[in-house]
Amino acid sequence: MKNPKLTSRFAKALYDFAVETNNVEAINQDILLVKNVISENQELKVVLESPVIREDKKQKIFREVFTGNLNTITFKFFKLILKKRREPQLLMICRDFIELYYVNHNIKEASITSAQPLSEKMKDYLKNYIEKDSPYTFILHFIVNQDLIGGIIIKIEDLYFDASIQTKINKLKAEFSQNAYAVGF
Repeated sequence: MKNPKLTSRFAKALYDFAVETNNVEAINQDILLVKNVISENQELKVVLESPVIREDKKQKIFREVFTGNLNTITFKFFKLILKKRREPQLLMICRDFIELYYVNHNIKEASITSAQPLSEKMKDYLKNYIEKDSPYTFILHFIVNQDLIGGIIIKIEDLYFDASIQTKINKLKAEFSQNAYAVGF
């Protein structure tokens, strides 16, 4: 069972300890690595979240996958998570830690959707444009959706800027369907 209070407490405890030991950057990199490896490997995720597989087997698998790739603090933290049988919440703990890191370092995520892959020059321009006059640093996620026909959609938290051709076409269709002109004039 997923428990958001529990995951945020584990994440906050790890973050606070990382601050105390001056290892925030290293532990953040470890958390990103663990999150990406587990998210991209469905079999590993299923094994770690399975209530049937014993704790010692999960620890062995975790050790084989991450030994030498993680900071000692991070490795011991995840070992504790496995020992306490909280591995189903592992990804949520990682997400909560990353969220804490972003809040404390003035980082926000933005998604930019376009009809075609953007050039590096355009990506840099958009990053500079979004960060201009903002106290935040942005991590941009670029998505390609050919249904847009052209233009872009920028989404930052609850802000949504839609400059896609598909949206403009839909607006024109709506305007034409409500014809203000009477027939016969």
